[in-house]
Order: sequence, then C-alpha cells, then structure tokens
Amino acid sequence: MSDFHQNGIITDFHNLTRRPVDALEAELVQFAHRRPMGLILPSLFSELEGKALSAIVDELTQVPYLSEIVIGLDRADRDQFLFAREFFARLPQHTRILWNDGPRLRALDSELEAQGLGALEAGKGRNVWYCSGYLLASGRSSVVALHDCDIVTYERGMLARLLYPVAHPRFNYSFSKGYYPRIAGGKLNGRVSRLMVTPLLRALKSVFGPLPYLEYLDCFRYPLSGEFAMRSDVLEGIRLPSDWGLEIGVLSELQRHYSHRQICQVDIADAYDHKHQPVSEADPSGGLNRMSLDIAKALYRKLATQGVTFSCEDFRTLKATYYRMALDLIEAYDHDATMNGLSLDRHSEEQAVELFAGNLLEAGNLFLDNPRERPFMPSWNRVQAAIPDLLTRMHDAVEQDNRGDV
Repeated sequence: MSDFHQNGIITDFHNLTRRPVDALEAELVQFAHRRPMGLILPSLFSELEGKALSAIVDELTQVPYLSEIVIGLDRADRDQFLFAREFFARLPQHTRILWNDGPRLRALDSELEAQGLGALEAGKGRNVWYCSGYLLASGRSSVVALHDCDIVTYERGMLARLLYPVAHPRFNYSFSKGYYPRIAGGKLNGRVSRLMVTPLLRALKSVFGPLPYLEYLDCFRYPLSGEFAMRSDVLEGIRLPSDWGLEIGVLSELQRHYSHRQICQVDIADAYDHKHQPVSEADPSGGLNRMSLDIAKALYRKLATQGVTFSCEDFRTLKATYYRMALDLIEAYDHDATMNGLSLDRHSEEQAVELFAGNLLEAGNLFLDNPRERPFMPSWNRVQAAIPDLLTRMHDAVEQDNRGDV
C-alpha cells in the first residue's frame, strides 16, 4: 500500500484504500456530463497481433464514461487497416482510427511538410500528435487520457484513476501523470527511469545547481510512464517531441505553460508490465540505447532554454558525477529487491549504467554540434494559424477512412 506523503511541488494521489473501480466509474459517469472524456491509443499494427492489446480492448468495452476513443495506427497497409477496423469494432464508444499511412493522411502530412510544419520522423510522438489534432477537431472530449497498447497487466481501474483528478469538477488540475511499481516476473524493471533519469537529474542538480526545472522533474515518481491525462485545451498549446523524449518533453512543456498546482501524479496500479525494449548496446538507433540518447538531449535542450550554458568540460563532469550516483543507486535497488524477494542482476545493471554514461557524453556532443536541431513538432495553435482549415480536413479524412471509403 502506498503512503500518504506529499514529497514535492506537485500533488500526489495515492491508492490508500484500494477503492473499487465501480465506485470510481460511477463518479466519472457523473463527471462526464460536465467534462466529457476521451482516450488516445497510439498503436503499431504489430500490437494488434499480440495478446496485450486485445485484452486492453476487452477491458475498455466495460468503461461506461468515455465519449470517444481515438486510435493512431502506424505501419499498416490497406488490408491491415481494414483488419484494424474489425478489431476495434467491438468497442461501444465512438471510436475512430487514424490510418497514418493511408493516402488521405499522407496527403495532409505532405501539406504540413511544405509549410515547414511537418511531424518529423515517424514514431510515437508523431502518432500522438496527429491523434491530438483529430481529437481537437472532433470536439467530443474536454478531458483526454493516453496510454500505451502493450500493457500486459492492464485493467480498467488504471484508466479511471488516471482520469479522476483531471475530470473531477471541483479539482483544478490540467494534467495528471500515472505512476506504478515496475515489477514483473520476480524482477525489478524500469531500467531507464531507475538507472538513468533519477541519477541524471541528481547529477544535473549537483553540477548546475538545484534549478526549479530539475526540482520539478525530480518530484515525479515515474517520469517516463506513458500514461497521462489532461484537459483537451492543453493539447492545443504544447509542443510534442517527435523522438523518444516524448514523456520528458511533455512534462517540460507543462512546466513552461502551467502552474505546478495544476499538475499532479496518481498511483494507478499495484503491478505494471509491458513490452521490454532491448538495450541494443551495438545499435544507437534502437532500444534503450536510442531512448537514453533522446532523453539526455531533451533535458539539455530544456536547460539551455532556461539559460544554462554547456561546454565539453561540463558534459565530462556530468558523466563522472552521474556514474558515481548511478552506481550508488544500484546498491540501494539491490538491497530493496532482496528484502522484497525480487531478483536484480547487478552485472547487467552496471553494464546499462556504463552505456547510459557514455550516451550522456554523446548526447552532449550532438547537442553542441547541432544547435539548430528541431526536435519538437509545432503546437496545434501554430498549425491552425498557418492552415486554418487543416483540422477540419483532417477530421473529414479520418471519417472517410472509417466509413469504408479506402
């Protein structure tokens, strides 16, 4: 059972009583009259062929308060899109699929590229960005949640707890972030969060001082969780990263635009497991190797916008400071795992730390060598200023695809 401690500048919602999901959903049904709720599901077609997403859809069929579900479908040809329409047809909510590789949305993408407003590389960030645009165009939801499609321990109470703080009519939260323990198969998981982000934030504070941005990020129990909810108007003004820095980028944008009193985190599960990314030591373009590079660059870029200056010497100092702090944390994680009857491979943990330490330096070199890199996709406010009717045409394109005219 989680504790009641409030340990930072953002509000922490705990799971103190294991309140039944039916009770939460009964309240959310009432909240929905004032604040209609939607859900974004960014998905690869390959996830439709696994067990996790089918089980997630089964759970979502029982959710009574959602106004709409928007599914972003990547890496799908025509036949696969048609399969996806059948796959999701059992959902009772108003459900629409964005066929991101279809001719209609590709045409809109080309138009955005011609205006210098393209979504850069394909990936989860791009998928979420397009889903956000459609949701804004539909106007059906004033609160929207997002979670991944590979959660093998999913149950609908996760969604209810995630939405509750933002949907409650008496609360003033614009954004909620989910957290949970990363435990599965008798092992302690969550390597990038445990072994990179936590010690990196502490190392950055040690080298550059306790900046408000770093203190803010360090309040989050799981900053890399892919589960969050927000008011739909948040989607209009924030910029989303196109790379693996999506979760850190979203938190950074929230800190820039909103008071910390409008941001919260919520305990959404006692157990959480999903598809594990390989470390990919030999391939910097994939797995945890690529993820750690993108996260480090996202942090450097944000700090630079707040007046922090970097040099090669700074990055070497940061690497050494991070490495020592990460090794100390491995010992703490090992002892915690032992007390809880969990296993932890200290050798592989230290190998991961060595990889992440090298990537901190590499990310620094990339940051210094390419100061004009444009990692963020434009806000939808900017897109609408440049192409006022684009969201309307996106909505029409998605409706045509989902009616069967493909």
